Amino acid sequence: MNRFSIKQLMYLLTITLAGVIFSVIFHFPLVIGFLPGYLVIVHLANRNNQSFKQIVQISIRGVYKTRIVILILFLVSFLLPSWYLSGTIDQMVKIALYLINPHYFYVLTFVAAMVFSMLLGTTVGTLSAIGIPILGTAVVLNLSTAVVAGALVSGAFVGDRTSPFSSANQLLAHTLELPVKKQWNAMFLTTIIAVVLSMLFYGVFDFFSTEKMIHTISFEWGELTFLKFIPPIILLLLVLFRLSIIYAFLSSVLSAAIISIVEGVRVSEVASAFWNGIEGLGGGFLHMYELLLFLALAGAYNGLMEELNVIQPYLDKWLQRSTSLTGDTLKTFSATLLISVIAANQTLPIILTGRSFLPHWKNHYGEEELARVMGDTTMLFPGMVPWSVLAIMCSTIVGVPILEYLPYALFLWVLPLITLMVSLFKHVKKSNKAAAAE
Repeated sequence: MNRFSIKQLMYLLTITLAGVIFSVIFHFPLVIGFLPGYLVIVHLANRNNQSFKQIVQISIRGVYKTRIVILILFLVSFLLPSWYLSGTIDQMVKIALYLINPHYFYVLTFVAAMVFSMLLGTTVGTLSAIGIPILGTAVVLNLSTAVVAGALVSGAFVGDRTSPFSSANQLLAHTLELPVKKQWNAMFLTTIIAVVLSMLFYGVFDFFSTEKMIHTISFEWGELTFLKFIPPIILLLLVLFRLSIIYAFLSSVLSAAIISIVEGVRVSEVASAFWNGIEGLGGGFLHMYELLLFLALAGAYNGLMEELNVIQPYLDKWLQRSTSLTGDTLKTFSATLLISVIAANQTLPIILTGRSFLPHWKNHYGEEELARVMGDTTMLFPGMVPWSVLAIMCSTIVGVPILEYLPYALFLWVLPLITLMVSLFKHVKKSNKAAAAE
């Protein structure tokens, strides 16, 4: 027997999504827009014979499940300011710009953004760090800013979706109760296909570009110092040696802060950057705490949704009609697209889709298959919805309207198609094996 009637469920979802949309339209913090939905589920839970003490306990358990991601986001808010003050980002940008040859500008823009995003683990941080100088160079070279912006956003989303340093990647792994390494393995095939297709796509634009200029961006390699490479090296080494991602971020931030102070930056400036972030780059606790509160509230909300079995019975009925990997991929695709369109952010679709669909996928195909499908859809749809917070931020940073660069952001829209084809291929292969066995 369902604890929540379909009428109660629709009321809950309507209030929740309306609050989120209200927040986006009127630029209120997401935590404020999400609060009415949480209060509604608390009220409905109480009407369904749950005491307020039980509701609080369930909410706390929900928040506890997201604690690692909250800690990672907390440290990410300090990562960009510390790397900026230590000169690490400036040094990395100089190398990137030097290596981008005008004859292969589009391809190398995609590759540079991809490399940066794999190191930084953030779309916004990557675009902030290299987007402006690369787009400025494109204007000088008389190249299409729409294509360059598409290449930048595509490359930035490679790391946002795939990097072990990405908070979204970590959130997906924890939501699906899957080790990050297994999640990486699950997404590896479709990632490689999408990256190769993207490079060929931008290569075609490079081949047919008529305006070429002499490679004028240069600097002395003697200007580079090993000291400023220490923060990203520490981050990479600790992750490679499988130490906690929390310690990796913390060590990198502390090393960058120490380098900044050694280079002559005052402690008060470091503290101010950690609190306020860097103008034009981002970061800083002030820009992150609202997201942290939202993530905690979403964890509490999801804890109630999960433990009170609010939506699962209805999803089970819907999923029971599917008898194939292809069918369930299409249903997951449709559900997560709808949530992304309405929620207008990246966090909520990951949490709601992941926790709701996990039991069914776990029983029929395994968590890895769901990680692949969600990694190729849920992680990318917020970058394509024009009113999504993430899409708006990307468009604002690159200074190109989303509808202008989206056709050239191949990585975003080709991955959902690839994952559908992979599911279809696996389904056909399984069917052929079953037929051969008979």
